[in-house]
Amino acid sequence: MSDAVLYRTTGHVAVITLNRPEARNAVNGAVATGLEAAVDRLEDDPEIRVGVLVANTAEQARPVFSAGADLKVIGAGQKDSLYTARGGFAGFVFRERQKPLIAAVDGLATAGGLEIVLAADLVVASTRATFGLAEVTRNLIAAAGGLFRLPRAIGMAAAMDLILTGEPLGALRAFELGLVSRLVEPAVILDEALRLATAIAANAPLAVRASRKVVLHASTNDDAALRRLSEDLFDAVMASEDAREGLTAFVEKRPPQWKGR
Repeated sequence: MSDAVLYRTTGHVAVITLNRPEARNAVNGAVATGLEAAVDRLEDDPEIRVGVLVANTAEQARPVFSAGADLKVIGAGQKDSLYTARGGFAGFVFRERQKPLIAAVDGLATAGGLEIVLAADLVVASTRATFGLAEVTRNLIAAAGGLFRLPRAIGMAAAMDLILTGEPLGALRAFELGLVSRLVEPAVILDEALRLATAIAANAPLAVRASRKVVLHASTNDDAALRRLSEDLFDAVMASEDAREGLTAFVEKRPPQWKGR
């Protein structure tokens, strides 16, 4: 993993940091491969249950979570370096994952930066965060998930407005529309994201992953398929060691010791 993406752990939580503040945390080849490698570590470590994705905005006059694709890289004819085979853009937006990941957004998340946010499972934002898909102002389209994930997150009318005008969405409005689950002051954004991640990590890992999977499929509106998926996952969870541990801990009036199996 390069210095463009940093990785550390605290308890059962991994903190992944986009680390190109001098380039507005824009995605280049190092970010794409580094973010993919960070997600690999998150997924492969049995002790880690939740991830938090944050950006280094230190010393930025106007904080930017991510400005999306690095246009200098594209201008140099190296567009393909911004993608990986498994993750797509930034090595992340189409990456299949089992574990929940929270985006902690301080400042601007625009274009591919918003598409990275939309690929996360939950969003904690600072009051100075803004979100946008301004591709149409440059004769581009948000092809890394933004055009179909944003309507799911905030509704068709609001998404169509943002996508066709290219105008940004403020933090409070994003919270009201449901893109953001928690809105806090900039100074405590990472603390709040870690509190949320720790609360999730305290729960049974298999149940968390199974629940996440069903929620992600909910937008299909196919109730029969969702019922089958829910029932299959319920049976798998109930057959696990953690299911027995959860029931035993309840009877013994003690905190459960989850093993994730």
